[in-house]
Amino acid sequence: MKSSLLWIAALALGFSYASAQKPNFLIIFTDDQGYGDVSAYQAQDVQTPNIDRIGQEGLCFTAMRANATVCSPSRAALLTGRYPDRVGVPGVIRTQPENSWGWFSPKVPTLADELKKLGYHAGVIGKWHLGLESPNTPNERGFDHFHGFLGDMMDSYTTHLRDGRSFMRLNAEEIQPQGHATEVFTNWANDYLKARAQAAQQPFFLYLAYNAPHFPIEPPEEWLAKVKARLPDLDAKRAMNVAFVEHLDHHIGKVLTTLRETGLERNTVVVFSSDNGGSLPHGQSNQPWRGGKQDHYDGGLRVPFLMRWPAMIQPGRRSDYAGLSFDVFPTFIELAGGKVPSGLDAVSLVPLLLGQAMPSPRDLYFVRREGGPAYGGKSYEAIIRGDWKLLQNDPWSPLELYNLKQDPQEKSNVARQHPQIFRELSSVLRQHIQRGGAVPWQPSTRPD
Repeated sequence: MKSSLLWIAALALGFSYASAQKPNFLIIFTDDQGYGDVSAYQAQDVQTPNIDRIGQEGLCFTAMRANATVCSPSRAALLTGRYPDRVGVPGVIRTQPENSWGWFSPKVPTLADELKKLGYHAGVIGKWHLGLESPNTPNERGFDHFHGFLGDMMDSYTTHLRDGRSFMRLNAEEIQPQGHATEVFTNWANDYLKARAQAAQQPFFLYLAYNAPHFPIEPPEEWLAKVKARLPDLDAKRAMNVAFVEHLDHHIGKVLTTLRETGLERNTVVVFSSDNGGSLPHGQSNQPWRGGKQDHYDGGLRVPFLMRWPAMIQPGRRSDYAGLSFDVFPTFIELAGGKVPSGLDAVSLVPLLLGQAMPSPRDLYFVRREGGPAYGGKSYEAIIRGDWKLLQNDPWSPLELYNLKQDPQEKSNVARQHPQIFRELSSVLRQHIQRGGAVPWQPSTRPD
């Protein structure tokens, strides 16, 4: 069945439906970049003109959240349109099996799988973090091209090693590239875009996942010097992070330039976001929200989310729709003219792109499982329903209730004042936990 949206897009472009080209898709996903570390949201010490430009030339979302407060679950949700525990990734997948808390279910199709059915070429560049071996390498999960890092984190942006091992790959081949990882991934992304421009008849989906600005905070010296000259009184830790983010922004600008120079810009949907909030111990900013990475307070969940599509989205628009990062999944499928698969937890943002109202808000569910003495391998959860948010911020603490409309900074726990709402949301949260608990989050060791 032909998509009515593509018909509208075709008219906007001045084409007949039959001759309308499907849009290309580019997700730029950064790592631990908080809401306060994008100057479009918080005009303070950091300057991110290239990231800001995506929203200025398109649509700036002010109330979006990541699907999780840490890396792997957020990425699993983004690529499947399902809550992370429903695809086996309630926690971080690590290079050490004894401290790995997820297993990406190979039964669930990814966004790359679905777009390939619609004729797309799919590439992933940068951080994967959803499995180190079969069946969960990128080329086995729908991507035609992988050029990046399989593991959880690099011990250094210049050696690219993790615990002395290399997880850099070109598809299945181990490689040892030279240079700062942010610059390396940018170069590879530009190479990919130039190659796809030569294959103009086939649309593409590129998932560009930077490791930056995840710690270790390693900006090049010249970038740190620029920040110190501009902000001589800035705290040293904060200066390092500002320089790191600005170096990242500069290279995102290079990717945007390549889109323009190759003629791909007009019909490429660009989405920028981060996997979770910034790490407060490392000088990152989630202002004005409480908390940071690992927290179910909004500092760990509220993230920048910007979308640009010159062929369709009028510049300078803003939306306060409270969605989740994985909403790109059905959005892209619909924009590509496909049928949105059943069973998704994500909701298409297409009505917003058309200037229409979104359906009634749905509940927003969050989960994280973690090991070590602080977590003990247990999970903790949160749920948002309308103005109300019920959360647990670690497995040992009691549930807390907040009214986000009256108390957006989550300062006053009102669980005792609103016992009926507390019971209602607790019941809904248990149902989510039951559904997620039906999916294995460790690989089976049984012979079958």
